[in-house]
Amino acid sequence: MTIVAQNHVPRELLSTKILSFFHEFHIGELLKACNAYKARGFRVISIIFLPLSHCLLSSTEKSNRYRQASAAVDPRSNGGKQRKLAQSKSPDVAFELLKEAKAAGIQARHVLFDSWFCSPSMLIRIKGIGYDVIAMTRKTESIHFRYEGRMQSAPAIYRKSKKRPGCAKYLLSVEAEAVKDGDAIPVRLVFVRNRNKHDDYLILVSTDMELSEEEIIQTYGKRWNIEVFFKTCKSYMKLGKESHSLSYDAMTAHVAIVFSRYMMMALEHRRNIDNRSLGDLFYTYCEELQDMQYIDALALLLKELVIGIQKEILFDDKELNKLLNDFIEQLPTMWSRCLKQCA
Repeated sequence: MTIVAQNHVPRELLSTKILSFFHEFHIGELLKACNAYKARGFRVISIIFLPLSHCLLSSTEKSNRYRQASAAVDPRSNGGKQRKLAQSKSPDVAFELLKEAKAAGIQARHVLFDSWFCSPSMLIRIKGIGYDVIAMTRKTESIHFRYEGRMQSAPAIYRKSKKRPGCAKYLLSVEAEAVKDGDAIPVRLVFVRNRNKHDDYLILVSTDMELSEEEIIQTYGKRWNIEVFFKTCKSYMKLGKESHSLSYDAMTAHVAIVFSRYMMMALEHRRNIDNRSLGDLFYTYCEELQDMQYIDALALLLKELVIGIQKEILFDDKELNKLLNDFIEQLPTMWSRCLKQCA
């Protein structure tokens, strides 16, 4: 008995799409170069979005490792280099991945990450390779920024500064400096109210001083795509469930395959469903819609209403204008005044 899935796609068409994707984006070369992520026993560091690079982390402490790297692996090979990198600290691994992305010509303006990686030294290092950072920093007395000539923690700066009144989008914004070993860069600290706990706050830090506070908050919100990415890979693409091998290379290959699946699906969605595939035409329409004022939209609807009435009901222009004027007079004063000006 042959079972055919409901959403059946011809095998030839599916194979053609897969081969086209692999050829267009050089997936074969990517799989050979990748050597780096695991779902059990290792932590995951990846550059998203789409996934550009990733690394399976072990531990810097030998006592915390299940087993040591095999001496048979040549340390000059990709596998040997990735095993050595896997035994480094998380911030160092993240910085190495960013350097690889920069060397590959990846054009990006901002790097987003959570408080786990945020420190003055990390901000300075990433700024040094040409990327700006927008991150969340921890509320701790052990991380200091230079503010008003003194090294202070972010909570101390918050306590001594005057907050914005009312239900503002952010509570406080100050310009400070991230300092480490004599190097310093300007940063903006934005204190945002915690939506889950009204009397608490979160701290965002940005090395891009040209951004406004609203833009910093909005840009950091895009980091949520990373969580969606991992949720999708784990729940729908069998990340960590499909392969039970204990081989580092096998686990790396498994993760690379899962990431390739995700890229294929994301590409097909972008090309066939996402309206942004229209390119500049999409953004041109967005700008036109954004520039249209509410009262202009209302006037346009009324104009269409008049055209519809003329087609269906036999009114002369005098009767139609009287009907329309009576309708406008019944509207709130502000709308009525604006519509008369539009007319």
